[in-house]
Amino acid sequence: MGNLYRGHNDGFLASGRARAQSQRVTASVHNRPIMALLLRLLAAIVLSVMLAIVKLAGESGIHLAEIVFWRQVPTIFAILGWLLLRGEVARLKTTRVGAHARRALIGLASMALNFTAVMMLPLAEATTIVFTAAIWAVILAAVLLKEKVGRYRWGAVALGFTGVLVITQPGGSDLPLLGAAIGLAAAMLIALISVLIRDLGRTEEPITVVFYFSLFSLPIMGAMLPFVYTAHTAEQWSMLASLAGLGLVAQLLLTASLRYGMVASVMVMDYTSLLWATLLGWGLFDRLPSATTWLGAPLVIAAGVIVAWREHRLARQDLAALAREEGTNI
Repeated sequence: MGNLYRGHNDGFLASGRARAQSQRVTASVHNRPIMALLLRLLAAIVLSVMLAIVKLAGESGIHLAEIVFWRQVPTIFAILGWLLLRGEVARLKTTRVGAHARRALIGLASMALNFTAVMMLPLAEATTIVFTAAIWAVILAAVLLKEKVGRYRWGAVALGFTGVLVITQPGGSDLPLLGAAIGLAAAMLIALISVLIRDLGRTEEPITVVFYFSLFSLPIMGAMLPFVYTAHTAEQWSMLASLAGLGLVAQLLLTASLRYGMVASVMVMDYTSLLWATLLGWGLFDRLPSATTWLGAPLVIAAGVIVAWREHRLARQDLAALAREEGTNI
């Protein structure tokens, strides 16, 4: 997964040397690992609450497209208003429109798939399946980047998907297999998004990345809204307003965490989401994880930890090789 998380101009393909040089620059300018971990922990909590509200909104009858619309659009006005008050609208200036558009399209698809999985599955199970993002990153590195993946990471892939099979129990569980498949697809796109955000974070502020994500979402979701909009109760409007606020905070926290720390390091904090999802599922929906989830979730989490460990080792090797070549010390 280490070689997947590389930035180069508007893309994320680069040589090992380019990646090592980029990592060194990031480490010297932006790297604040403790801050990155704390930001990611807060993001995990906020996102868990937001997803619980998504589930409540879906159960109340609000259409998925409308949920995504109200999750995204108010962010534009919140950011613009804040920057106008501070006289800092120039912070939104960018020369990387293509990279922002690509991140927005993939992010929008991932959000829709993730919300669908949350609506179809219990919170803890949906959360665990999305943990496979780290595993998908290994597969994407091998398939898209032709990276040589060693036995540790392939073993982690096998371990992670074994955990998914234990959780879903195909043919012998009440868990909707379609919901699980949608969750896996969302996780795959999340792996791609982490790459793109990390790349954007080298030149763009977190608030800029979040703004353009919402901006590019506007025409897509706005075109769908007339076909799905229905009148809402005060309670439903409060849910939609909460989604907008929590979504903005979560996006800022996630983007900032990737600005201050390596993807492979900060993603470890994502696993605390299972705790928050379990508590929220129990408190709001009277649903605790099944026995198979308790058996399978540790396998998925262990797979992600193994991948993160290997990524850290590979990143250090890249930096050490570059340092030897340049005759310097790390």
